[in-house]
Order: sequence, then structure tokens, then C-alpha cells
Amino acid sequence: MRIAAALILDDEGRLLLVRKRGTERFMQAGGKLEPGEPAAAALRRELLEELGHSPTALQPLGEYTAPAANEPGCQVHAWLFLATMPPRVAPAAEIAKLHWVTPREAQQLPLAALTRDHVLPLAVRLLQHDETGRCHGSSTLLPSG
Repeated sequence: MRIAAALILDDEGRLLLVRKRGTERFMQAGGKLEPGEPAAAALRRELLEELGHSPTALQPLGEYTAPAANEPGCQVHAWLFLATMPPRVAPAAEIAKLHWVTPREAQQLPLAALTRDHVLPLAVRLLQHDETGRCHGSSTLLPSG
């Protein structure tokens, strides 16, 4: 399954996690790519549907593979982007809950494998760099390889 997902950080060092209706695991906002749809276009569409706003900026962070959270036996191939969003987002479409959490708080939640294994470590690195005075959106923070 091919998806695009957003790492959304706020000025307080928290990341946005969502839980879709009828599920128990928290994950990034985003969703499946339509046939022939570029990942960035899919993410813009999904964020508008799920959070009520389009991102003001997207920065590619890499591609990751993990077990799908809500489809047993399936894998997701995710294009992850650092997304800059307007300050007020609200759950829409299939999103049941939005949760702004620190990476430490996130570890206490039931998380999708992609979030747990790839997004949280990346968020921690981005937030650590941010504390040194560099913007977390800087291209120098992208993972190598």
C-alpha cells in the first residue's frame, strides 16, 4: 500500500498524531495515493480532507516501509513529509481524534508501526536540532540515504 504521511510539529515541541474512526492506533495524518498521483499532491489532498487545511509548505523527509496499522498482513510504503500547517486544525473526514503530544508522551500511546519506528525517532532528531537554534524545516536536517 502506497501512502503519503505528514510529520507536523508545533512551536511547543509537539507533534500531531491522529486516530481514524473505528481504529485504536495513532499515526500521522495522510493517506493512500491514487493511481498516478504524486506523493506531495496526495498529501495535500489528504490534509485538506482530514484536517480542514492544506499545508503551507511540504518538505520531503524520505521513504519508509512498515507493517500497516489497520490492515493485518499488509505493508505500507510511505513518503514522509515535514508539513507546515495553519495553527488551527480540526478533525474531519475519517479522523476521530487529533492529539498534540511530545515524543515522550507519544510513546505511551498505541502507535502505528510507521509512527513508532520511523516518525518518532525522526521527530526527536528534528526537535533536538531546533533547540540548537536551527529551524526544524532546514534541508540540512534531512536523513541521508
